[in-house]
Amino acid sequence: MSMQHASNNQLPISVTIPALLDEQAQRYGEREAVVAGTLRLTYKALRDEVRRTAKGLMALGVTRGDHVAILMGNRIEWLLSFLAVQQLGATAAGLNTWATPRELAFAIEHADVTCVIAVERFRRADYRAVLEGMQPWAQHFPKLRNVVWLAAEAGAPLATGPAASAAASAAASPAPATAPMQTTWDAAIAQGAGIDDARIDAAGAAVQGDDIAVLLYTSGSTAAPKGILLQHRYWISNSWHIGERQKVTEHDRLWLAVSLFWSFGSVNAFPNLFSHGGCTVLQEHFDAAEALALIERERCTIFYGTPNMAQALTEHPARAQHDLSSLRSGATIGTPEQIMTIVKLGAASICNIYGLSETYGNCAVIDADEPLDVRIQSVGQPLPGVTARICHHETGQVLPAGEVGEIRVKGPLFTAYYKEPEKTRTAYDGNGFFHTGDLGMLDAAGRLYYRGRLKEMVKSGGINIAPIEVEEALMRHPEVRTAYVIGVPHPELDEVLAAIVIPKDGKQPSAEALTRFCKQELAAYKVPARFRFATDADLPLTTTGKVQKMQLHTLL
Repeated sequence: MSMQHASNNQLPISVTIPALLDEQAQRYGEREAVVAGTLRLTYKALRDEVRRTAKGLMALGVTRGDHVAILMGNRIEWLLSFLAVQQLGATAAGLNTWATPRELAFAIEHADVTCVIAVERFRRADYRAVLEGMQPWAQHFPKLRNVVWLAAEAGAPLATGPAASAAASAAASPAPATAPMQTTWDAAIAQGAGIDDARIDAAGAAVQGDDIAVLLYTSGSTAAPKGILLQHRYWISNSWHIGERQKVTEHDRLWLAVSLFWSFGSVNAFPNLFSHGGCTVLQEHFDAAEALALIERERCTIFYGTPNMAQALTEHPARAQHDLSSLRSGATIGTPEQIMTIVKLGAASICNIYGLSETYGNCAVIDADEPLDVRIQSVGQPLPGVTARICHHETGQVLPAGEVGEIRVKGPLFTAYYKEPEKTRTAYDGNGFFHTGDLGMLDAAGRLYYRGRLKEMVKSGGINIAPIEVEEALMRHPEVRTAYVIGVPHPELDEVLAAIVIPKDGKQPSAEALTRFCKQELAAYKVPARFRFATDADLPLTTTGKVQKMQLHTLL
């Protein structure tokens, strides 16, 4: 362990989120817990604000077992809502701010949401108009009782009291008598002022470690989104182990522009710092110029971000004007070159990671003390309590070190897919290991290497090819920045490989030159038959910034 960041970290004794909030307020009371714009909350102040919020929600009728949806950017109210919901023994459902109205309606209905806490407008979305367009609510959302609105601008004044209720009623379209009550954040908080602390204490004390804390929805790019149920105890312990791999201590400060509705934000990044007594610095949504200034001003030490975010920071014209030397560690995914971009930003001890929402964000994290050449290649050994094995994707046979197969894991895992018992059952093999649907291999030291999605496997002439191996070879070419490889139909071989290549700035390799290079690096059947040169703007992305490989064929 690095002596500079060594500590006597201990796993919190709490197994529920309300208990953890109390524990951290006692241990780190005067330390900063959250920074959001001009607002700074210590752990004690955070606890006080969460309890005020919980009283407001209790006054609205939120109770144990309810599902409460949160729809907004990375504002302080997102965290206050999330933690207050936990205090009441309810379940928080983070809604995707990039989702279409149809996708939002599906999540609210499928999740049996009883209360929505939403910002009026965020970026290009007018959520008041979106929700009003879902009328009649009584028909579509029979369990929805309350909608709590925040002003679009963080820190903007909100009307309270009778005037607020009148304004909310005036803004609503005519609706059945059973339609949910609409109110403002401030009015809801004021309504809870008369609730005794003892009622909040009792609600928190009733929460158990195995209770469901979080309901997250998959992206649903190929099928209807699945609702993933996650428990209190693993939200705490798994994220703490993630932080241990990154050498996080109470002195660390996290830059968080990754959306909190994503498990990477709310089940990984935030609880990592929260469980260690560190500080989370919120950015409402990612903007490269603002991020550069924020990281410098707040002296953030922990970087959580995707490759496209790191690229935007690196290429921003103001990059040279900002001192990011405070950065040290954190978490990311990507190719070795993409991870090196983050290292060059300043996070020299960045950790390569692997996981899914079903595994509480991560189930493997490379240790920050591993050599850099290892950290940019491997996602590390499984976290404590996690067992990973590599299996033949058809027979289920466990494969030896060095062979590529499906990654299957056992350990801290989701409880179930909400209202989907058959999908839950088939998500596990006969030995109780979860089918990740990802390809990987283990080395002799037990380190895991991610090799792409199982559904991306290309079968050419009867031979299985993992596209990531070809992508890595292409990116060793001095004129290639990024490459994506997919299979395209072939009349004789079933499929052949096609490569979408993003050249380095100012470079323009030819398809012939890349073919010659690949023939030197790869077996003949792995050499792409087709090349397409593109830019970052051409790539189809998911709402969380990942490239949609299944859509890349549209570029060919």
